[in-house]
Amino acid sequence: MCLYMEGGQFIILSSIISYQIYLNFPNSFFFSFNTLIIMIFYPMNLCLLFFLQGSGPYSKSIKKVETDITGLVTNINKLCGVRESDTGLCLPNQWDLQLDKQMLNEEQPLQVARCTKIINSDTDQTKYIINVKQIAKFVVGLGEKVAPSDIEEGMRVGVDRTKYKIQILLPPKIDPSVTMMTVEEKPDITYNDIGGCKEQLEKLREVVEMPLLQPERFVTLGIDPPKGVLLYGPPGTGKTLTARAIANRTDACFICVIGSELVQKYVGEGARLVRELFQMAKSKKACILFIDEVDAIGGSRGDESAHGDHEVQRTMLEIVNQLDGFDNRGNIKVIMATNRPDTLDSALVRPGRIDRKIEFSLPDLEGRTHIFKIHANTMNMSRDVRFELLARLCPNSTGSDIRSVCTEAGMFAIRARRKTITEKDLLLAINKVIHGCKQFSATGKYMVYHLFYIIVFIILLSYTLCDNFKKFDFL
Repeated sequence: MCLYMEGGQFIILSSIISYQIYLNFPNSFFFSFNTLIIMIFYPMNLCLLFFLQGSGPYSKSIKKVETDITGLVTNINKLCGVRESDTGLCLPNQWDLQLDKQMLNEEQPLQVARCTKIINSDTDQTKYIINVKQIAKFVVGLGEKVAPSDIEEGMRVGVDRTKYKIQILLPPKIDPSVTMMTVEEKPDITYNDIGGCKEQLEKLREVVEMPLLQPERFVTLGIDPPKGVLLYGPPGTGKTLTARAIANRTDACFICVIGSELVQKYVGEGARLVRELFQMAKSKKACILFIDEVDAIGGSRGDESAHGDHEVQRTMLEIVNQLDGFDNRGNIKVIMATNRPDTLDSALVRPGRIDRKIEFSLPDLEGRTHIFKIHANTMNMSRDVRFELLARLCPNSTGSDIRSVCTEAGMFAIRARRKTITEKDLLLAINKVIHGCKQFSATGKYMVYHLFYIIVFIILLSYTLCDNFKKFDFL
């Protein structure tokens, strides 16, 4: 700092770092580190302040760094875009009203209509009659983004609100409950996970897979592939499991429906669901429609049925019409599954609608052994288990029974605090599941079955206790 007096004036020369001045005046221009500040004090308390830019040994380097920093700040502001404000809006000087109006004009909301008729379809002056719901009917033309060959009668379209020109094509209207029936993710079940159904799987693959994967073989022979399959048999024999394996095997759209889902409260709702179901299936390139528990809606018709059964019969008749009616079914394979084939209506299962009927009976000894091995692959089981012996101890058992045996064997191992399932656990599980469940049978058929064996047991017991069997001549 230097202080001297000239002509009654005090002059103070000071080389001060401008950083403190910048903090006090953030909106002013930036001071460099070598700025010379001159303060002149006049009489009468008057002070003048001058800033002189000096040229020190580092002034050029500092000036270059300052220029680079200013450029980086400008680039950062460009990359960040609109600066934030307290109201959440950009600054008024950054508004682009013309661009906003252009976007509003380009993205106008469209109105849903239905094309009812096409006039002069083979000429350049083609017109379309559209029906806007609850408004009126209009004769309109096409927009710039739609080709005349894409429009068909009965199609849903989107029209603008000024001239009602057709701007876009809309997909058919389908009930959301029908769309949810589509299986989006493939199941993890394969043909190797199904045991005791080797012959049934071969027959089913001939009907479902071969027409989809190798259609040229049927074209060469000049025959139409079968379009429908009925899977029937006792519960737990693998009908639904086979359908899941088919969904995993093919790339076609797979739709799974439970028969009771088509039974609706109001008149006509079940038939409407069936129509939309087949309409969605026809829109796919290839589709497999699986109807499980079809006996819920496919029962035989009778004159003495209750009033509530009439709606179920209407739903069944709509399925019959869609399977083999006036319109072509398309590339749709229908698979039905039931436990009561004797209750189905003859019109539903006739050839042409259901071309092949496959019975899933109880597995034999080889099939039961295979099922035990399939479940053992995913279980921590000891190596000395005799699966054929276990299969012999489970006569007339289904695949679900064997699965229950394996699960119960795991519970026995958990109770014993072991990490491995032994053959003893499986034997205890068979005794509990296979032989112990008979006492829970309460139907008339099983009651007669048990009563017969009770009578036989009493006769044999009386024969062993009595010396002379002639006392039982009344039998």
